[in-house]
Amino acid sequence: MSAVTRPPDTLPQPRAPMPSDPSSRAGDNAEDTNEPEAGNQLPAPAQQAQPTVSQGVPSQADDDEHLIELWLHGKSPNTQEAYERDLFQFIDFVDLPLRHVRLGDLQDWADHLEEKGLAPATRSRKLGTVKSLFSFGHRIGYLIYNVGAAISGPKVPNRLAERILPEEKLQRIIALESDLRNHALLRLFYVSGGRVSEVAGLYWRALQERRATEGKITGQVTFQGKGEKTRSVLLTPSTWDVLVALSHEEMGAGFGAPDDAVFRSQKTNGPLSRSQLWRIVRKATRNAGIKEDVSPHWFRHAHASHALDRGAPAHLVQQTLGHQSLATTSRYTHARPDDSSVQYLGI
Repeated sequence: MSAVTRPPDTLPQPRAPMPSDPSSRAGDNAEDTNEPEAGNQLPAPAQQAQPTVSQGVPSQADDDEHLIELWLHGKSPNTQEAYERDLFQFIDFVDLPLRHVRLGDLQDWADHLEEKGLAPATRSRKLGTVKSLFSFGHRIGYLIYNVGAAISGPKVPNRLAERILPEEKLQRIIALESDLRNHALLRLFYVSGGRVSEVAGLYWRALQERRATEGKITGQVTFQGKGEKTRSVLLTPSTWDVLVALSHEEMGAGFGAPDDAVFRSQKTNGPLSRSQLWRIVRKATRNAGIKEDVSPHWFRHAHASHALDRGAPAHLVQQTLGHQSLATTSRYTHARPDDSSVQYLGI
């Protein structure tokens, strides 16, 4: 940009102070009482977008799209996909730039979700996504106000106890699965307590042989979990035997190399998709005569609950499942209490 020249005897004129948020002005032609007098006014530079400043913090984002990109950075692909889906539903609904969204718009969105008949947990998740973005935008100086802080999501009933299968039912689902790959998948879901995304993305290099103290050969699996964190989980000898058998079967078909998927799709030769994993679990559940609508995550619930029932320390279950907080693991003890004041009643 070329420099502005002035006569040598003319002092520089003071610049008009920049408003903290351009969007808060009444309009592009709003009167600015701080402009210099017309006779001394310098040529106006071309109008450029200025970063918003929130509580003295220079904005780190240039526009809404950049803000969302910064917010999603570092999150897993599955998390990004879920957040984007919820967020763009909100953006389509309000049809406003994020800086123009007001509390009433969020409340209308919450009412819209309820009118659609969505479950409280789904509504809470969608609102939580939007609230998280607004908090982030305010924290980095892009948004002057965090309008999401003024709205709360619906209370979600705790139905964890309904999703914990008894050991007998869980064992029956696994035992009656005759396909070797699917049997190994169900067994690993339960024994490792892995998340769907963790198990789906397993490659043979993530499995290592271990020798137990009793002399039995077992193994371990290394998951890449939330936030790119890794954790290794020891497997039972019987589970390791099934995985070894699957490895031999895969090598006989020309697969089973370290960079091949453990649970390979016969159509693509890549990892099974999440939807394919769900179908395998549901088919095995129906085959076992289980009426509940079991999902892969129920195996994770069962691992935590059954291990705690058998006396496993809560911190060990936390470590195995990759829970960030011990309070998350403790939910399973509340879902299946061993004691109650009812035992002290006289009825």
